[in-house]
Amino acid sequence: MLVQLSIKNLAVIESVQIAFFNGFHVLSGETGAGKSIIIDALSLIIGGRGTTDLIRHGCDKAEIEALFELKEDHPVWDTLREFGIDADPEEYLIIRRELSLQGKSISRINGQLVNLSMLREVGESLVNIHGQHEHQSLLKVDQHLKWLDLYGDETIAAVKKQYQSIYEQYRNVAAELKELKDNSQRMLQMIDLYQFQLDEIRSAELVPGEDESLLAEKRKLSNVGKLMNAITDAYQNIYGQRGMDAIGQALTRLEEAAGYDPALKPVLEQLQSAYYQLEDVAYQLRDYRDQVEFQPEQLDQIERRLDLIAGLRRKYGDTVDAIIQYGENIAEQLQMMENKDERIQALQQEADVLYEQLVRLAGQLTALRKDVAAQMSAQIEQELAELHMERARFEVRFSQPEDPRGWDVDGRKIRFSSHGWDAVEFQISTNPGEPVKPLHKIASGGELSRIMLALKSIFARIDRIPVLVFDEVDTGVSGRAAQSIGEKLAKLSGSAQVFSITHLPQVACLADHQYEIRKTVDGERTITHVQLLSEKERIYELARMLGGAEVTATTLHHAEEMLKLANRKK
Repeated sequence: MLVQLSIKNLAVIESVQIAFFNGFHVLSGETGAGKSIIIDALSLIIGGRGTTDLIRHGCDKAEIEALFELKEDHPVWDTLREFGIDADPEEYLIIRRELSLQGKSISRINGQLVNLSMLREVGESLVNIHGQHEHQSLLKVDQHLKWLDLYGDETIAAVKKQYQSIYEQYRNVAAELKELKDNSQRMLQMIDLYQFQLDEIRSAELVPGEDESLLAEKRKLSNVGKLMNAITDAYQNIYGQRGMDAIGQALTRLEEAAGYDPALKPVLEQLQSAYYQLEDVAYQLRDYRDQVEFQPEQLDQIERRLDLIAGLRRKYGDTVDAIIQYGENIAEQLQMMENKDERIQALQQEADVLYEQLVRLAGQLTALRKDVAAQMSAQIEQELAELHMERARFEVRFSQPEDPRGWDVDGRKIRFSSHGWDAVEFQISTNPGEPVKPLHKIASGGELSRIMLALKSIFARIDRIPVLVFDEVDTGVSGRAAQSIGEKLAKLSGSAQVFSITHLPQVACLADHQYEIRKTVDGERTITHVQLLSEKERIYELARMLGGAEVTATTLHHAEEMLKLANRKK
């Protein structure tokens, strides 16, 4: 749950620190007092878009910090570990967001910097904000299949995953098949080109690493004179009078000295070892000198070979190994092109098998979805009944849209997608005797609010998001319907921490905790305050919500009665 929210220099909020608890929270206050800023702050915490307009006038930056306490098995801990963020389920999770006047945003989770996409991924599993605009998503038919699949995920996930795998394979096979059929002329041209290139590479009879060894040999032959002089000088310096002869004389004298003092024997042995090693080096240098010959024809042959390789490198690769690899690749391409007809036949057979599997799996998906739709419809109707829409009937209409470019299924051109061939639309009847119709044709704003709340009540038990925020979802309702929304929100708080911004006392009285958002003017500065209300203060706030600007004894009495009744219901 959200334990604490700290806001500094955000819009008209100078500095507030709010503690929250389990259960149902209501934020109330006069219009324009700044209730929506609390929602804006939470939206920023979960990766919402931040602009410099949100920074309080005269300040350099806005700062928001949220403290969450989550269960050990909450999926967010795995996400944090994947991101390499230090996270201990036994401690609080701290998210901090800063907005600067320069337009830059800095986000931290447990003190570690994260980018906005990481913050959004974490935020999606922590807080879900539902505003009035979200009701409109119910009217978007293309979103209805997503809602249905989310509800029935456990039932349809395995088949859907299998379908999507086959669908991707079929698309790849179909794409290759189309390319082979559509590019026959171009393929013939490519065969001639690849054959020429392959012949040129193969005729060179390249050996891996050949260019490097040739360059080394060229370097040696090109400098054979300098090489001979260096070897000869080295040999003469070792074996001449200043070399081995001088060391031999030193060895004789040291042998004589060691006869007088045995302590010199280790030195004698070292000199003897050095003498024999130098003698061996001298013999090796002599043999090397005798073998080296200047062979201009061999140098010419190496240079011609290197020129051939250089020409191939300009065309096919930076190294001999790369040229050889290119030749192997085009050999494979040639084999495929030359066996095009056989490849087309094999691909067509593979496509036919995959297509049959797709049709079968799409049918299974439809059958499973219809079972899920029946369950969801029954549950939504039950939720709507609790929201004072007892006679509402909810149905999910299925269809398989036709498309001239679609795939043949029993003589019809059906549009397939990665989700199957289904199109679904939520339909409702809010009055007895009326047929079900699309939501946009029959549902009012207040009814949409309750339908959305019914759906959210169901999904809250599925997606395990711990914090649910409802921004004036009770707009357009009043009386008994408003009370039913309050009751539903209170019930929902049994499985999640619930926040609601409301102007309705019927909703506010059912909260476990009520906060008043109040705006004051200090000189030329506007400041927003957030206060957790006591029992007595709640009565006064409810009376204000009941009676408007003027609070009377009657409205106070009414507010007190509402609160007592609400407490008995909880």
